[in-house]
Amino acid sequence: MGYTTRKTPGDTSWFVHDRFGMFIHWGTYAMAARHEWVKSRECIPEDHYNLYAKYFDPDLYDAKEWAKKAKAAGMKYAVMTTKHHEGFCMFDSAYTDYKCTNTPAGRDLIREYVDAFRAEGLKVGFYYSLIDWHHPEFPIDRIHPRRNDEDAYAQSKDRNMKIYAEYMRNQVRELLTNYGKIDILWFDFSYSKDDPNDKPWMKGKGKDDWEAEELIALARSLQPGIIIDNRTEIEQDLWTPEQYQPLEWVRDKNGERVVWEACQTFSGSWGYYRDESTWKSPEMLIRMLVNTVSIGGNLLMNVGPTARGYLDYRAEAALDVYANWMKYNSRSIYGCTMADEEFKAPADCRFTQSEDGKRLYLLIFAYPFAHIQLRGLAGKVEYAQFLHDASEVKFTEGKVNHFSEGTTVAEDLLVLEIPPVKPNTVVPVIELFLK
Repeated sequence: MGYTTRKTPGDTSWFVHDRFGMFIHWGTYAMAARHEWVKSRECIPEDHYNLYAKYFDPDLYDAKEWAKKAKAAGMKYAVMTTKHHEGFCMFDSAYTDYKCTNTPAGRDLIREYVDAFRAEGLKVGFYYSLIDWHHPEFPIDRIHPRRNDEDAYAQSKDRNMKIYAEYMRNQVRELLTNYGKIDILWFDFSYSKDDPNDKPWMKGKGKDDWEAEELIALARSLQPGIIIDNRTEIEQDLWTPEQYQPLEWVRDKNGERVVWEACQTFSGSWGYYRDESTWKSPEMLIRMLVNTVSIGGNLLMNVGPTARGYLDYRAEAALDVYANWMKYNSRSIYGCTMADEEFKAPADCRFTQSEDGKRLYLLIFAYPFAHIQLRGLAGKVEYAQFLHDASEVKFTEGKVNHFSEGTTVAEDLLVLEIPPVKPNTVVPVIELFLK
């Protein structure tokens, strides 16, 4: 049992065991409540956007409550935005005045997050945007809020990306020095590929612009073993498919399996979006986690807190879905991965398997009537039970044990006899103890 993945510079052993984490997108864009890209989408001018920082007062922010909800939901680690593309810093940086300590918040919001999540035994990660629409040396480009200004070239031609790259290194040094051990560093994102609509002075940006080799070397010197994603345009520890679900184990350009993490949202926005309505159903939330682990990945599920600092009722309901399911079924997630290739799940089901290969988990998306037929497992299962309550699931081998004629007969067939009423759980799980 076991799959090998591309060797990583950082320590991913805990990561591929824990499988499930919380993403937190929080910044002054929560004041607009219209998506975290609102400044770019609406080309909001500085004088108006600065009002968000002027009045940013998350008086209901309780990081301890967030951490307890994450833990209850079965999440084992978290990644929070220290600075998103808007450039606003949620920590007390010495290199900018555009930060939470200069708002009515008046305190270091990242420090509270780190202390609270660490106290709950969760691993701690930082998201840091490579993009910065506030910094005076960040050149205007195709996604910048000022891209449509008639004098864009005059505004941008003298901006010095090297000064900005140094600014990033200074802030990453702060983040990886002042808050203790940090487990994940999540950079976001590169877009250097040319766009036919680009104007000559509005090219995208990539690893050379970020001076990514220096940035990564700094991070690793300060936090040996840290996990870093590959969005600087330099492959590192973690591949991060976003807002879509892979159908097979993610591989690098050479076809080698990699450590990967699907990053997803409860709704269609990362930041708090008051009027957004595409919130995922309980079935979809659980199936996304199951699907991800069944092909060897992690799931990083995002919450977007309100500007007052609490998780709204829809986010809380989504977290409760995970809490209710993971309380009884987390054994099919933690320490599990894609099942051995010899085991093929039947229609409307998925397999995960424990790392030691001794337990196989059948996760049932569409509950069938009376029997589940598993090919290739006859003679290999010693005992079967529902995971949620450890109640026995009887099985026969070779054929379906039924009075009707014409039932399936196959030497390798294992037939689970299941009750007619689906257990009271979104996705029932049957635990198979292998011989």
